[in-house]
Order: sequence, then structure tokens, then C-alpha cells
Amino acid sequence: MPTTPRDVFYATTPIFYVNADPHIGHAYTTILVDVAARYHRLAGDDTYFLTGTDEHGEKIQKAADAAGTTPQAYVDRVSETFKSTWDKMGISYDAFIRTTESRHQQVVQDILQRVYDQGDIIYGEYGGLYCVKCERYYTEKELEGGLCPQHEIEPEYRSEANYFFRMEKYRPWLKDAIESQPDLIRPEGYRNEVLAMLREPIGDLSISRPRARVPWGIPLPWDSDHVTYVWFDALLNYYSELESKGLVDRYWRHAQHFIAKDIVKPHGVFWPTMLKAAGLPLFKHLNVHGYWLSDERKMSKSLGNVIRPLDLHDRYGNDAFRYYLMRDMTFGLDASFHELGLAERINADLANDLGNLLNRTLGMLGKYRGGVVPAFGPLDADTQALSDRFTALPDEVLDLVEELQFDRALDRVMEGVREANRYVSEKKPWELAKDDAKADELDTVLRACLEALRVASILLEPVMPEKMQALRTQLGVTSDVTLEDARRFDGLQGGSQAQPGEPLFPRVDLDALKESLAGDTEAPAEALEHKDTVTIDDFAKLEFRVAEVVAAEDHPKADRLLVLTLQVGPETRTVVSGIKPHYTADTMVGKKVIVVANLAPAKLRGIESQGMILAAEDADGKLSLAGLDVDLPSGSEVR
Repeated sequence: MPTTPRDVFYATTPIFYVNADPHIGHAYTTILVDVAARYHRLAGDDTYFLTGTDEHGEKIQKAADAAGTTPQAYVDRVSETFKSTWDKMGISYDAFIRTTESRHQQVVQDILQRVYDQGDIIYGEYGGLYCVKCERYYTEKELEGGLCPQHEIEPEYRSEANYFFRMEKYRPWLKDAIESQPDLIRPEGYRNEVLAMLREPIGDLSISRPRARVPWGIPLPWDSDHVTYVWFDALLNYYSELESKGLVDRYWRHAQHFIAKDIVKPHGVFWPTMLKAAGLPLFKHLNVHGYWLSDERKMSKSLGNVIRPLDLHDRYGNDAFRYYLMRDMTFGLDASFHELGLAERINADLANDLGNLLNRTLGMLGKYRGGVVPAFGPLDADTQALSDRFTALPDEVLDLVEELQFDRALDRVMEGVREANRYVSEKKPWELAKDDAKADELDTVLRACLEALRVASILLEPVMPEKMQALRTQLGVTSDVTLEDARRFDGLQGGSQAQPGEPLFPRVDLDALKESLAGDTEAPAEALEHKDTVTIDDFAKLEFRVAEVVAAEDHPKADRLLVLTLQVGPETRTVVSGIKPHYTADTMVGKKVIVVANLAPAKLRGIESQGMILAAEDADGKLSLAGLDVDLPSGSEVR
């Protein structure tokens, strides 16, 4: 590892509420941060990764009462379930914090006292619509059909005297801070969402509950008859972890919070105003991801559609599960979870592309060179192009990771793997082996494929740590690796011995899986039954965005398809479209199109398409792109 860190990376998950066991939504956020942390460690960054559990509040009190146990015993059990789940899934956290720890409670009380002493906490009475499951008040405007948007239950009216944080006082400051730091909240859509909240008064924040009603919480330091409200307790974990260990100066200004979109308001409004009032610097980024949907709805214990991550971990292996979650969700957007989609991704990317390259390369190495890694012979243009492609990958991948485009980072690596497979097919080493005069050329081809596998394994290791180490072991590499090792296309030792093993990613029997899913009455349908009409609810699921075509080229394997690179707000997407008979690649560049932005990715003749553009057909079959009568920026939502 480099002796001097390249950068500093402090990443946090939300601390998960211990009213239920971990589900795939919890797992995605945690795996996401684990992957980001592993990439930064690979790059040589000084990295600190925090996760943990949120253990106070009215819901915990009620859950413990219902279970016939004490709140402490209840949270001990569920917190341990989270920790053991993350340990089994290989999550590389540096710290696991619990809000019932005394070190956290001391920091919470110190900051509360500081804010109270300067006059930013006052006593008053408030009445409003309260969701017990969210432990927060809602306005009529925030409800959906009169129900809590997260739990789909009717909130109850409550009125009681509590302490309030003077949050409204800091609204102008927060609005200016977000506008002056465009990347403070990412992606941009969530930044705009928070700015929209700040255009109107946000009011003051209730930060306590009477201890007589909710005894399970941190007592206010100036009034022991009240306990701290969950957000003024839970959010401070990001800071209390560092404060309690003397790490504030080293990490705090580099803090990046990763959250799901349901807690944007607490993290985008409550948290920065709390920091400002406490005299603490802002975090570096608030990174907001979408939902994994089950049966087209957010996963929730109350909705009964939870998918348990360890079930899939045990069925498909930890690394394949991690790869699917990272590859099949575009950061910031929702994605639909289907077990069949997971299996298809394993077969296509891991078994067919990566596994095929490994197996065929080691098979030929054993057959033609006794498993001994050869030295490079002279590099022809094709081999040099492959080398250039792979040595450029580390910086491309790291840039995409820092831009939160994890799915595209993985696809970029897999594009390299597919290119290496094409290289094998074009070079035909089985033909070269028949001619002794071409021994050096055969050595070059075999070595190039081995190096491509080595580089790919390093770049995929943050997502699939166990399998990629196993892959390098088969190549004869057992030492630790860094990103610098991936920048070389000559990292193997000539004359070393490869160690072929069992296939890393066995193919999933899709027919058997389909039969299994069809027989599971609780499994969501993998495809909608054809209907002549759709409901407004079906239509509302589609997300339409304005996109700009920034590049276009002919599909290499299809006469009627164009491969378009679209700029959709802050992200770049690849869309394969059947408009080539009507538009040429060069005429498409610069056009504004409307794209269906939340379709599941689909491969069209070997290239993944991340959406669909809209066009209309006339009586003669001529297609015309659907457009707008005004020029809107890319990423604009079409309603």
C-alpha cells in the first residue's frame, strides 16, 4: 500500500432501526458503502467505514413490551442480528456503533446542552399528524391519500408539550449552503428536492418526548423528565463515533453519508441545521439511493414483502449476490428485485463472460504450456490495444465510483472482459498451437488473456472479494494487490505455475428456477400478463426523462440498431434503439430525446440497454423521435 494516503474517505450507512431484522434494503445500503470503502482502500485512501444500529424510541418500547422483555434485552438481540448478518456477508466496517452505548449518549448530551445554552432549544406545545412507525409528524401535504407515504397507515393526531429545536432560524443559511455547494447532496434530483422543501418555512423541530410516556431514550441534560427525540439522537452517531475516539480532525470534513431516499428530509434538513447550531462543519456529501422494489413496492415489514439477504446469500453465494445488487441498480433510481433477474445476471456476466474467459484461458495454458505462465512475445496491434484498454480501466473505474456510477463501473470492467473473449476468438490460439513457428505469438495471446483476468479481478474485488482472490489464486497470484497493480499489464511472473480450480460461478438452471418460482404462490410475477388496457397506477410507474444524445454508433452485431450514449441529468446511459433505418448515428448526436428511465436493463444483441427512447410511427412505417416544443435540460422529468 502507498505510504502516504491518496485521499481521505469517511463513509457511513444509516444506523438501522432495530424494530425488525435486516432485509435486502438494509443489505443494499451496507454493501454499497462496503464496495465504496473497498475501492478507496484499493486506491490507497485513508478509509473509515461506520455502520450500526439505532436503538431508542417509542417503537422499541412498544416492541419490547409486546415481546415481554426489557428494551435493552430487545435491542441487544436485534442489534446482534444486524452485526452477525454483516459479518456473515463479509462487510468490512471499521466500526459498529450502537446508540445505547455510553460514549454515544455522552456526545449527544454534550451537543444538546451546547445548543440549549445558546438559546436554540425552546419549550412549547405542538399538535399534528404523527406516524408512530416513522416517529415523526407529517403535514397534510406530505401524506398520500391521507396515509403515511412510508408505511401506508393513517397517522394519529397528537398534541403535547415538548422541547423544540429552532430549525426555521437556519433555513436561509441551509438554502445558501446547498446552492453554493452543488454536490453537497447527490444525485441532483434529491438536492432539488431539499431545495424545494426550503422554499417554504420548515418550522421548528420537536426534539423530545415526555419520559412518562416514552421512557426509553437519552434524558435531556437540563430536564430529566424528557428524553431525546430519535433524530436528535440517531443522526449524531456519525459525529459521536469520531468524537469518542479522537478522530474528528482526521475524518469529519471528509464525511459521506449514504442513505435511501425515504430519509432525505432528516438528513438533508434536520442534520445540517443541527450541525450548524452546534458549531460543527458540514459533511462532504449526502449520497441518496433509490429503493429496491419487491412486487413493485418498497420493501417493508409492515407491507409483508421483505426479502431476507441471507436467503439469497446462501442460495447463490455472497459475491454473486453483491454483484447483482451493485450492477442492476443505477444509483439514485429505484430498481425491481426479481430472483430470476439475479440468476440471469450470474449466467450472463459471471458464468458466460468472466468464467468463460478464465476457464478457456487456463484450459489452453494447461494444454499448450503445462500450466506455466509464459513471457510476452512481441505485441502486435491487437494485443497492444487490449493492453491499452485494460491499463486505462483503473482510473476509469475509480472515476465512475467517485461519481456513484457503480453499475457503469462494473459494466466498464465487463466490457473489457468481453473484449478479451473476442480477442481469443479472433487470435485462435488453438490454431497457433499447431505451428511451432508461432510459439511466441501463442505465448503472447495466452499471457495477454492471463493479464486481462488479473486486472479484471483487482477491479472487481471490492464487489466480489472472495471470488476475485480465488481467481487470482488460480492464476498463481497469492499476494495482496492495490490499484497500482491493476495499472500494469505485466503483473504476472513468467514461469510461475497456474493453479486451475473449480468453476467460480456455476451456471444457474434457469428452467428449474422458473418452475420453482412458478410454484411459489408468494413469489412476485416475473412479467406482467398481457392486457389490452392499463390502469393509471400502472402508467404512473413509468419514469420519463429528457435526455441528450452525446454519442452514437452502429451496433456491431445488428443492422437495424444504434447504440446511443445519453446524458440524463448527471448520469450517462447506454440505450440500444431500433431507429437505424430512420436515423444515422451522426444525425443523432446532439438531439434531445425522451427516455423511459426506469426500465430494467436488457441486453440487445450482446449490448445492455439502460432504457428506451420514444418515437412515433406514421402510416408508411416511418419513425420520428418524440420531442418537446421547448428546449429543456437533460434529466428534466416528463409528466
